[in-house]
Parts: sequence; C-alpha cells; structure tokens
Amino acid sequence: MLKCVELTKDYDQQPLLRGVNFEVRADEIVCLLGPSGSGKSTILRIIAGLETPKSGQVFWEGEDLSLVPVHKRQFGLMFQDYALFPHRSVAENVAFGLRMQKLSRDEINQRVNESLQMVNMMTFADRTIMDLSGGEQQRVALARSLAPRPRLLMLDEPLGALDHRLRVRLQGELRQILCRAHIPAIYVTHDHEEAFSVADRLIVLKDGQIEQEGPPTDVFSAPDSAWVAAFFGMGNLFPGRILQTNPLMVAMDSIGEWSVTFNEAKFTVGQRIVVLARPQNAVLGAGENELTVTVKESRFKGNYFENVGVTSSGINVEFNSDTRQRAETQLLLHFPSQTVKVLKN
Repeated sequence: MLKCVELTKDYDQQPLLRGVNFEVRADEIVCLLGPSGSGKSTILRIIAGLETPKSGQVFWEGEDLSLVPVHKRQFGLMFQDYALFPHRSVAENVAFGLRMQKLSRDEINQRVNESLQMVNMMTFADRTIMDLSGGEQQRVALARSLAPRPRLLMLDEPLGALDHRLRVRLQGELRQILCRAHIPAIYVTHDHEEAFSVADRLIVLKDGQIEQEGPPTDVFSAPDSAWVAAFFGMGNLFPGRILQTNPLMVAMDSIGEWSVTFNEAKFTVGQRIVVLARPQNAVLGAGENELTVTVKESRFKGNYFENVGVTSSGINVEFNSDTRQRAETQLLLHFPSQTVKVLKN
C-alpha cells in the first residue's frame, strides 16, 4: 500500500501542494482529478522520486521512501507523450527497460510477450512505432510500463494526446488492462468523464489541496462544495443563504425561498451557501420551489432536450425536457425539494 502524508511543495515561493494526504490500496485505481495547476503531476513526481517535497513523506508498505532513489522504488511512470523510440520495433520498445535491468534474454522475451498480450498488441511486435496509430502507441507505452512488473503504476494524462473519439473508446479498455494487471495505479487527468470511466476512487484537487475524495458515483451524486459541482459542469448553481435549518429553508439571490428535504451537511442560519438544482430534476408545471422562465434555447441531445430559460430578474436556469421548447415561450417549472442540494460556498 502507498501512503502519502502531509505533502507540501512550493514553486517560485508560491505553495503548490498544501498538506496532501491519501492512500492507494492493493489492486486499486485512484484518479487524481483537477484543473491545470492543481498539483496532480507534482504529486506523481514526488511519489516517483523525481522531485523532493518541501515537507511530508511517502511510504510503501510502511517504508519511508525519502532516501530511496528512483530506480529502486520499483514504480512505473507513463507520461502523456509516451517517449517511445520511433524507429525501433514494438518489441524493442517494450524490452528497453528490461535490458537496462540486465535481465536474461529468455526473461526479457517472456516479459515482452506477456505485456504485449495484456494490451492486445502481440501481432504488432515486429512493427515500428512509426507504423502505429495513436491508440496503438498508447498501448505499447502501457506495455512497456507493465513489463518490469512495477509495484505501483502511475499514468500522467495517458490519453491527453489523442482525439476525443479515440479517447472515449480507450477509457474502458485502459481500465480493463489495469484490472487484469493486478497492479495498484494512480491515474492523473483533468477530464472528469475519463476519471469516471477508469477510477475506483477519485481524489479531486484544487489549488494543491484535496477538495473531495470517494468513489466516482458518490462524488458525482453528492459534491461537497460549489467548486466541485462547477468543475463537474453541473448546471444551476444559485447563491443564497440559510433561512432556517429544521426544516431546511434557503433564500436565493433574485430567485426566492426554497425548501430542501434532506441535506447531510450542517449549516447555520444566515450562512452563505450555493444551491444545486440539477437540470434533469426540473419538472414542468406548478410545484414546490417554482420558477417562471422565458425559454431562450432548446437543444436536442439524443434522448432529451437541453433548455436554457431566463427569469424576470435575469437569472439563467437550465432544465431538461422530453420535447423541444419554443423560444420566447414562458414556462412554469419546479424542482422537488428532495432533489435540491445545498453546498458550501
């Protein structure tokens, strides 16, 4: 098991990591998720031994790695650019690190074949990297990372160089490969859809700190803060304040008073908060937590319509519907109290 304890790091006298703590358990895929500059890649480099933290420690199975050099940590690291040798064959690329370890020829051949089979690239062994597509190169880079049988595999934006369609196709495939390898992995990305597809557990980073942690389904269904909800692209984040706590009532700026059936977080009267009202929970017609909007846009999304309306006070409200809504039509809609969530500001 990997354990990071109170990792801090500065860059140009500015804090880059601010006391980061987390663990990676056996066979677990943990995703470090966050925008650029949140500290994701820096954490990987510290774990790999490529950078030294200002303070804090990295442990593997209870052993402090502070004085353990990179090549003795037995961790694999796969970068976004893959760093493959373009004019060498696929097999030669996979074998490169094994030769550096001075393994026997038979051992090298066995591990190369084992790794290429794991990523479904055995028939490509004699091709050069120049003959491969972007997705095939990605699999070769993964095979090369797996061949030394690392104790931990770290992947830094491994799909970032690929186009969107190929990235989506490879997400599930990459998870299957990592699960078959039975190696704990840390996966870095800024794309939450990619993280949802690959990870067993998310660690959401903001400004060098952990903002939220948990299984993808839990983090998405119950964001801890308005920042996390906005990062995931959730619509309808309305600022306001707490009117009363039992039952929970909120007053939203320029919208009005709403009721909330259930909320795990504890709030105090007068506290500034943000209300999350997901577009898919909007119901056309009268009901609790009503809004009157004038339709501005209605876009077909395959199995529903995504709409944007505006209130009389100029607040944009997103809502989904089964049919297209005509522009400039005035509609009454509501958000049932059991679907509304109050978030930290």
